[in-house]
Amino acid sequence: MKQKTVNIIVALAVLLFLGLVGRYGFTVVKIEDVEKAVQSEAFDPVAYVDGIWASKMLPAFSEKAVELPNILSEMKLDSNGIASKEGLIDIANQYGLITVGEAHVYIVKGSGTVINVNTETSLGTVEVALNGYNGPIKVRLYVGTRIPSDETSVRDAVGFITFGDFKEQTEYGKVNSEINKRILSEVLGTVDRNSLIGKTISFTGAFSIRTFNLIQIDLKEIRIVPVEIELGE
Repeated sequence: MKQKTVNIIVALAVLLFLGLVGRYGFTVVKIEDVEKAVQSEAFDPVAYVDGIWASKMLPAFSEKAVELPNILSEMKLDSNGIASKEGLIDIANQYGLITVGEAHVYIVKGSGTVINVNTETSLGTVEVALNGYNGPIKVRLYVGTRIPSDETSVRDAVGFITFGDFKEQTEYGKVNSEINKRILSEVLGTVDRNSLIGKTISFTGAFSIRTFNLIQIDLKEIRIVPVEIELGE
């Protein structure tokens, strides 16, 4: 009896399904086609940066760059190279911006002489004796062959690339990675790291001071990611 009841239910379900198919129809989609559709809608960080690099990002740096000595001269450090977070907020509001993560981000320009080169690791930097500044904060510029993966100064400094513009955090991160790749290839790709010592240098770039959950900020040095660099003799 139970088996007969089950058979009747199955038969009715089949008839109902066939009736719906006959009335509304259905389409069989291959898994390969679904995968292609998903891929076609996937976020492309290269295309995104292509669309803003020359038209928006570089002009933003040209227009907004502040003389670096003006900023550093206002930062007050104790004998251990420490500044108070409270004392830095007004400077950031005047010359840069403060992100939602409480990083103080600046677009800057400056010039000077390369007095030290550190290329012992792929995170190569040069130290610059900055014209117009003789204070305690050391100024270093990244020169490659890598930029730290968590270095977001250039992306954050322009102010028009925000997390809310993206569907998920990974897209936001991919944009940052692509920007840094662009800097390494287009800005630093032709720099001869072995012949920098003693050369004059002019630059435009960005740097960040991280202050989240901190009261005292170590400001013995800043590290700038350049978007434009010019070397002299």
